[in-house]
Amino acid sequence: QVQLVESGGGKVQAGDSLRLSCAASGPTFSGSYPMGWFREVPGKERDLVAAISRTADYTYYVDSVKGRFTISRDNAEKSMYLQMNSLKPEDTATYYCALKYYNLGGAYYTRKNDYNFWGQGTQVTVSS
Repeated sequence: QVQLVESGGGKVQAGDSLRLSCAASGPTFSGSYPMGWFREVPGKERDLVAAISRTADYTYYVDSVKGRFTISRDNAEKSMYLQMNSLKPEDTATYYCALKYYNLGGAYYTRKNDYNFWGQGTQVTVSS
């Protein structure tokens, strides 16, 4: 139904910036739905980084990225973005985008189980 493809990961130095993108598509996919960015390191849980409501009226960030990361979306392009500035080594992880299909509410969602479609992930590595 829905395919999500992340891009924009890479290897950078501490203090650098990266912009992740997530493109949504599918044979029956239309409209906009709540979305989020999660990250995962080996041996740990996949954790929320940021979330955004359908119309981008509401956003949420975990404390560790507040002031450094910005989540945004372009519904016309069926895309979501994560601008990551002042990157730190502890930001190293595989980053996943997620979508809560077919939710037409106005909120954002913070739990992993709230989302029913996921991308394949993009690796971000930050060296000190």
